[in-house]
Amino acid sequence: MAAPVAEIDLKKPAPVAEVPKEEEKGLTNDIITKYTTAGQALAAALKKFTPEIAAGKKVLELCIAGDKHIADAVAPLYNKAKAGVKVSKGSAFPTCISVNNVVSHVSPLPSDPEYTLKDGDVVKVQLGVHIDGYAVVHAETIVIGSKVEGPTADVIAAAYDAAQAAMRTLKVGAKNWDVTEVVTKVAKEYETLPVQGMLSCNHEQNVTDGKKRILLNPTPELKREHESCTFEEGEVYGVDVLVVTGTDAKARPEDARTSVYKRANDVNYQLKMKTSRTTFSEIQKKAGAFPFTLRALEDEKRARMGVQEAVAHGLLKPYEVTQTPSGSIVAQFFFTLALMPAGPLLLSPVPTCDKVKSAKGVKDEELKTLLAAPLRAPKKKAKKAAAEAKA
Repeated sequence: MAAPVAEIDLKKPAPVAEVPKEEEKGLTNDIITKYTTAGQALAAALKKFTPEIAAGKKVLELCIAGDKHIADAVAPLYNKAKAGVKVSKGSAFPTCISVNNVVSHVSPLPSDPEYTLKDGDVVKVQLGVHIDGYAVVHAETIVIGSKVEGPTADVIAAAYDAAQAAMRTLKVGAKNWDVTEVVTKVAKEYETLPVQGMLSCNHEQNVTDGKKRILLNPTPELKREHESCTFEEGEVYGVDVLVVTGTDAKARPEDARTSVYKRANDVNYQLKMKTSRTTFSEIQKKAGAFPFTLRALEDEKRARMGVQEAVAHGLLKPYEVTQTPSGSIVAQFFFTLALMPAGPLLLSPVPTCDKVKSAKGVKDEELKTLLAAPLRAPKKKAKKAAAEAKA
């Protein structure tokens, strides 16, 4: 790895970026404050939630607990209406707990088969917060138990360093394929692979799947389908870094039933069934534009029936549960950052790589230099860069 990784200190909240004083292009001080407040709420929720992820805990009960921690964290925020309008707030992504070779999006319902965590399980935990539609999403990888070695340590270290490299590559003037390339290079250093076709997007208010996109390990067909784009000042990105052991990086649909969905912003269709209309109305009230779990709806059976017509006609987008080959291990780090004149500003909690010591590491000198560089310039350089950008 590029540098020793500190262990998680559960007595301290995960650090989040300070709010810059200057107003940035496309991101007013008010918007930046909402983003950073969302990040701080997410850090507070993680501080309480992370210790609960342990052997003997059921995935369902952990997902319920994670969602409650998010609700509690945002409860005291933005409660005063401005001009008679209250600021919306809440979950930007339902708590998902995906284990071992399962890639992501596992947020089970009470009727689903139970899974209980055990020592040695590699757990990806993903969740998010939004304030007034400005979303901060975060994911990290935790190993149950104290022993982390071999391929498990390698893949977690690879994903962590790949995320760090992606943060430093995703800057004004760079292109989406630059991030694709650097993640692949880091993964290769650990003899691992980015999970094929994983997608990251720019964020806007009430949008987490913007038109500018970053692909990991794309097939030739996927690469042809996605345009090259240049990162610009004032943009915000949610970046999902997923790395897998072995030589087969393809993620395939799993038997687990999908429970996470998101409303499509660009599709109009008049639902025919009463159950569908009732369910869709409840989704709009409770989740708005953000991904949600069917568990958040009042009646699970009705919800399962009610989403079918909406999915069939494109009103809802399902987040499928996928998995890599049996015996492989997937590690994940998801971060959210804004592009500022002084460099990328991390909005989500600082990713951690708990107690992982890989026998492999980054040997490429160019990558080592990139990983050793600060994410943002020191204050004096930052002020100079901001002044030059406004000149």
